[in-house]
Amino acid sequence: MTLLAASKYRWGEAILRQLFFVCAFISVLTTVIVIGILAVETSSFFEEVSVTDFLFGTEWRPLLEPKAYGILPLLGGTMLIVVGSSIVALPVGLACAVYLSEYASDRARNIIKPVLEVLAGIPTVVYGYFAISFVTPGLRLVFDDVQIFNAASAAIVVGVMVLPMVASLCDDALRSVPSSLREGAYSVGATSYEVTARVVVPAALSGIFAAFVLAVSRAIGETMAVTLAAGATPNLTLNPLESIQTMTAYIVQVSLGDTPSGGLAYKTLFAVASVLFTITLVMNLLANKVMRKYQEVYE
Repeated sequence: MTLLAASKYRWGEAILRQLFFVCAFISVLTTVIVIGILAVETSSFFEEVSVTDFLFGTEWRPLLEPKAYGILPLLGGTMLIVVGSSIVALPVGLACAVYLSEYASDRARNIIKPVLEVLAGIPTVVYGYFAISFVTPGLRLVFDDVQIFNAASAAIVVGVMVLPMVASLCDDALRSVPSSLREGAYSVGATSYEVTARVVVPAALSGIFAAFVLAVSRAIGETMAVTLAAGATPNLTLNPLESIQTMTAYIVQVSLGDTPSGGLAYKTLFAVASVLFTITLVMNLLANKVMRKYQEVYE
């Protein structure tokens, strides 16, 4: 390498290093700004509303009289969607990943993988319309007391939405397990099921858990499909056949522009967003801790 070429190489490397640093700095700065805005607006909200009433109140009416600011109905509605969608997506997604990784032929894999990618690319608004026009009428054929907007149909379509993510990430985790583990299990007489259930899945547990956490986080943050399918009734209930409202759906409602900026009702937007942010952050921290633990076991 000539002196001129070496000089250009060093200059190019220095420029790329600075560019990467700027990109990382922008990401960190954006996060800090978002957290700062949430903290300032949320603290302003809690100057007028008690933290206890907000976290443990059972009625949510910030836009109607008499006003109430208990977030439990929104939190309960969100958890209904999360639990319902997890019941749909997690076992089906893991089973699909096990089939693709351990049993499917190349031809079957080449058909199933693109279909999953198509599911992942469908807009969430389409899923919401699908819930109203197809899933809810189907539920009404089975249950007589299903409301037009209900948590069950929203949970089903959100489960279908996150299914490709679970299947794809779990498939990657299973395929990353060394072949030597499979061969060792087969060499001592294990069946195909025993190899999959007792060797491959435990070895890929950290990746599978990461896929589950990402799917649940996606379900918590889903907005449009839930807004269309579940309704906008802040109802504290365990009945998935009733209309509910999630935290993200309420944020959409306030963001439409009908609520005056700067008022107490407007500040509830940031208070709810702070709760949503905190839940997601705690889930990710827990996921990282669990993944590190299992990575230490199987590395």
